[in-house]
Amino acid sequence: MSTPQPATPQASVHNWRATGFRRRLLLLTAVLLQTAAATYFMLSVLPYNGNTWVEIGMASVFAILFSWISVGFWIGVFGFVLRRTGGDRQSLMRQQNPEALAATAMARTAIIMPIYNEQVEDCLGRLKAVYLSVQRTGHIEFFDFYILSDSRDPDIWLNEQAAWASLTTELQAQGRLYYRRRPLNQNYKSGNVGDFLRRWGRDYPYMVVLDADSLMGGKTLVQMVQLMQRHPQVGIIQSSPSLLNGQSVFARIQQFSNQLYGPLFTSGLAAIQMGEAAFWGHNAIVRTEPFMRHCGLRKLPGWGLFRGPILSHDFVEAAYMGRAGHEVWLEPELQHSYEESPPTLVEELTRDKRWAKGNLQHLWLLVRGRRLRLAHRMAFLNGIMSYAASPLWLAFLILATIAAASMVIWPIDYFPEAHQLHPVWPEWQPLRALVLILITFSLLFIPKFLAVFDTISAGRSRHFGGALRLFLSVLLEMIVSALLAPIRMLSHTRFVLESLFNLKLKWAGQNRSGESRWGEAILNQAFGSVLALSWTGFAYWIDPMFFLWSLPVAVPLIFAAPVFVLLSRTQAGQRLKRWGLLRIPEETSGSQLLDDLNGNPIQHRPHLDLSAFKRALVDPRLNAVHAALARQLGGAIRKTRLQNLREQCLRHGAESLSSGERNLLASDQVSLTWLHEQIWLAPPDSVWGQLLSKL
Repeated sequence: MSTPQPATPQASVHNWRATGFRRRLLLLTAVLLQTAAATYFMLSVLPYNGNTWVEIGMASVFAILFSWISVGFWIGVFGFVLRRTGGDRQSLMRQQNPEALAATAMARTAIIMPIYNEQVEDCLGRLKAVYLSVQRTGHIEFFDFYILSDSRDPDIWLNEQAAWASLTTELQAQGRLYYRRRPLNQNYKSGNVGDFLRRWGRDYPYMVVLDADSLMGGKTLVQMVQLMQRHPQVGIIQSSPSLLNGQSVFARIQQFSNQLYGPLFTSGLAAIQMGEAAFWGHNAIVRTEPFMRHCGLRKLPGWGLFRGPILSHDFVEAAYMGRAGHEVWLEPELQHSYEESPPTLVEELTRDKRWAKGNLQHLWLLVRGRRLRLAHRMAFLNGIMSYAASPLWLAFLILATIAAASMVIWPIDYFPEAHQLHPVWPEWQPLRALVLILITFSLLFIPKFLAVFDTISAGRSRHFGGALRLFLSVLLEMIVSALLAPIRMLSHTRFVLESLFNLKLKWAGQNRSGESRWGEAILNQAFGSVLALSWTGFAYWIDPMFFLWSLPVAVPLIFAAPVFVLLSRTQAGQRLKRWGLLRIPEETSGSQLLDDLNGNPIQHRPHLDLSAFKRALVDPRLNAVHAALARQLGGAIRKTRLQNLREQCLRHGAESLSSGERNLLASDQVSLTWLHEQIWLAPPDSVWGQLLSKL
C-alpha cells in the first residue's frame, strides 16, 4: 500500500484563510448594503412607511428573504467573474502541476454505496459503470467496492444479493466487490457508513461515498485520491455532481438548469468557502482516519425535533472535520461526477420532507455546537434557510394581505403615532412596488443570464443544442421555475411545521422512476388549490390591483395538479429531447459513462414469476450464495420459532408467511439450506412440488 506523500512546500504555506476572510468580508458587505437599500425602499412602498406593527413585520421578513436571495446573487456573480478570468487560482486543482499530480502515488481506497430499498438493477448498473471506468484508468488494483445495504424487505435484499453475485462474476471482481447488509438498521445512512468504518475503515486511507444514484468517472476518482495524497491536511474533497439521465419533463428541466447554471454557483461557492466547505454526503472522498476519530455523531440531547439521531449528517461531519483542524474543499473542476434527479415533483417533495427535518435539526448545533468554525455555522444557516425561507415568504404574503385588507375593512388611522400633530395620508406606491419586484427578480435571474453568457462566450452553446435552442430551453426553465416556486413554498412550509412539531417521518428508498397519477396529484395538492382560490377571491374583493398582484403566486397553486402530472411525463420529456430542447453536454457530445450505464446494463434480471424469496429457496446456485451470506441464528427460543416457520413454509408455501417471518428465515443459514433440500424432495402434489413442475 502506498503511503501519502507530503504536500508540496507551496501548498503547505498557502495562506488560503486570509484570502477566504477577505472574500467573505466582501460578500457580507455587498449583501448588507444591498439589503439595507432594498429594505429602505420597501418602507417607502408601504402606506404608513413602516409605522405599524404589520408593516414592521413585513419589512423585517422582507429584509431576511432579500438578504438570502442577495447571498445567492453575489455568489453567482463571484462565480461568473472567476470563470471569465480563468478560474480560482487558489483552488486545490489550480495549485497542482498537472504532470506532478498525474505522477502522484496512489493509495488503497474504498468506494462505498449505501442503499436502502432501491431498484437494485439500476443502482448496481451505475456501480458497474463506475467500476469499468476505474478499470480503464489502469488503477483498479487500488480500489475496492462495497455495497452497504439497509434494506428490510426480504424480496428486495435477496434480489440485491443475487445481483451482487451475478455482477461479481460478470466483472470477475472476486475479492474487489463486496456486499454487506446490516442486520440492525440504526441511524440511517450515517449508521450504515459507521458500521463499514468500524469493520473495514482501518484498511483504507481513503473512502469515496456514493449515493444509489451516483455516477463517477474513473479519472476523477484517481485525481481525488492523488489530491488527498498531496494534501495531508485535507480531510474531505467534495466534487460538484451534475444531474444526468433524466427522462421526464421535470427531471430534464432539473438537469438542464443544474448543468447550465450550476458551474457558476459552485465556482462562486467554492471561492467563498475555500478550505471550510460543506460535505454533501456523496460523490466525495474522505480521509478515513480523522473521519473515524472526529466525526462520530452523538444523538441530540434536547427535546422534540432536537432529540435523537442527526438526520442530515453530512454538513455536521464537515463541521467536525474542520473543528479537528482538517480542511474540507469543494472542487468544481473535478469533472465526470454525476447524480440523478427525482423523476417527479412528488418524489422531490418526499425527499425534501426528510431533508427539511434534518436541516432544521442543525439549529441545535448552530446555537449549541462547540468550537465550530464560523464558515460551517453559516453552512448550517444556509441549509436551514433553504426551507425556512418558505414559511417566511408565506408570512410575508399573509402580512401583505392583512395590510391591504386593513385599508378596506378597518377605519384608516390618520394618527398612527402618539402625540402626532399632523395626519398621515396612507397610500400604497404601486410604481415603487413594481420597481422593487423587478429588482428582486433581477437578483434571481441575472445570475442565470450570466451563466448563459458564460456558456456562449466559451463556445459551449452547441453542447446545449445551439444558441437558439439554448435560449428556448432557458425560457422554458424559467417559466417552469416560476410555476414551481409557490408549490414548493407551500409544501416546504408544511414540512417545516411538521418538523417543528416533531411528527414522525417514514424514511424510505426513493422512487427513481415512474409518473404521477391524476388522482394522486389532485389529492396531494387539493388543500393548496382551495387555499389559493380562496385567497384570490378575497384579494379581488379587497382591491382589483391586489388581486392582480396575487396571481403569480395563486395561479400555480390553483393548477398545481396538472403541473405535477404534466411534468412527470416521460414521453413528453423525450419529445423535448428530440426537438433539441433541455439538452445537456453528455447527450450532445456523448459520454462513456452514460454509454456504459444505458448500453451495458448488469446481466442479472429478477425472475418474472418467482419472488426473490422463492428463488432463494429453489435455485441451487442462489441458495448457496444466500446461505454463505447468512448467519446461524442462535438462542433456544429463536431456534424453536425458526423450526416452526420452516415447517409452515414447507407445508403451506411462502405466501403463508409475513414479510417479517420471511426476513427471519432468509437471514438464517440453517433454514435456507434445510428448506432448499426439503423443497426438492417435496411430493409433486405439494405446494412446492407444483411450483417446481412449472419451472
